[in-house]
Formats: sequence, structure tokens, C-alpha cells
Amino acid sequence: MKNLKNAGRVIFGLPFIIFGLNHFKMGSQMAGYVPSFIPGGVFWIYLVGLALVLAGISIIIKKYIRLSATLLGIMLAIFVLTIHLPGLFNPATMQMEFANLLKDISLCGAAFFIAGSFPNEEKKSE
Repeated sequence: MKNLKNAGRVIFGLPFIIFGLNHFKMGSQMAGYVPSFIPGGVFWIYLVGLALVLAGISIIIKKYIRLSATLLGIMLAIFVLTIHLPGLFNPATMQMEFANLLKDISLCGAAFFIAGSFPNEEKKSE
């Protein structure tokens, strides 16, 4: 069972590294996904890319996994509320946004599950 849990953790974390790297590679093309009411445009694409890469690495190497999985889940929930849910009201993007909404809700739940499955790491006293 431990091997299955480890495999699941790595399989879960690896795509986030790839998603994050894609944010750096295609930042200017992805800037349109940033809601118009949020200033900064492409800055947020790169920041999210960095967060995704760091979360994926953290989950894979099991360092600060509870914190990173919790923050990842919160970020995915924000995507659902600010990007995918409003996209459902545009007939041109409704089908794709619905699929992305379900994907991000699923990943959000999995991130929270992983966060709850690992104990808090305590700071080592010097």
C-alpha cells in the first residue's frame, strides 16, 4: 500500500511541474486567462507557473507537502471561481470551461486530500 501511495503522490505532483513550465513557455499567450478585473496580466501567469512548479516538487519530494498541497488546493479553487465559472456564461467557451471547471475541482479535492494525509512538519529547533 505504501508503494501505491507514493506512486499516486508522484503521479499527482508531476503534471503540476509540467503545467507550471508551460506557464513560462507560453506566458504571453495565456495572459488572456487572467480576469480583466485583476491588474498585472502576464505577471500572474508567471507567478502561478512558479507556484505550480514548486507545489509539484514539494509534493514529489515530500517537503512541506501539507502546506504546498493546501495552497495548491486554494489556488485551484480560485481558478474555478475566477476563470472557469465565469467562462460558463460565454457560449463560445462553455464546453471547454465546464471540463476545466470539473478538472480543477477534482484536482482541488485531491490536493486537500493529500494535505490532510500528511502531518505538519515542525521546525527543527537549533
